Amino acid sequence: MNRPSKNAKIEPNTDLLAFRYELARKAIHLSSLLIPLIYWHIGRKQALLILTPVTAGFFLVDVTKHFVPFISIWYHSTFGTMLRGHELTKERLHLNGATWITLAAFCLIAFFPKTIAVASFAMVSVSDTVAALVGKQYGQHRFGQKSFEGSFAFFASAMLVVALIPGLLLPVGIVMALAGTIVEALVLKIGAFRIDDNFSVPLAGAIAGLLCYTWFFPEALQALPH
Repeated sequence: MNRPSKNAKIEPNTDLLAFRYELARKAIHLSSLLIPLIYWHIGRKQALLILTPVTAGFFLVDVTKHFVPFISIWYHSTFGTMLRGHELTKERLHLNGATWITLAAFCLIAFFPKTIAVASFAMVSVSDTVAALVGKQYGQHRFGQKSFEGSFAFFASAMLVVALIPGLLLPVGIVMALAGTIVEALVLKIGAFRIDDNFSVPLAGAIAGLLCYTWFFPEALQALPH
């Protein structure tokens, strides 16, 4: 029997986060629902004035933790139990989920109509949480790092979310939910750099929604608040 040497490099499994820590992580993730809720009641300029320093702060801490020892020690001792394997590695630069989701919020607010931005962000806040917990607890039929149970939970909850967004056409909402479900099931990378689904899912949903409005409902698109 071959035994691994003591110096052998062990790649972390990104899907072995204990359920109770996954629950804590997703409780924090669900709190990001405050972003679209607040944005719904304020303008784009005010939202970006609030979000820009927050996004810059998350990004700065996330990058400097790789190079500044005391920040790295504080960061990993405080949040280590809720981080996935690829977020814990110190060999390559990786951003954590909180940084990705603030980057996503910034892009959605800056570049998309408010209704689409709110729907896309609410979808990732709620549906990604539901999918992760269902997949972790009940996922039996797996493909890659995901499960069919988790993906179905994502789509079902995403349909509920888009149905509740005022002014969003249902056909557009269905397209957004489908796009989010497909992208959430993928692991996207540029070389060794992993693109987190907290970023890819809402951007995919927003792009799909904007294209659907542009191609099929252009007059309705003009009526959306920006």
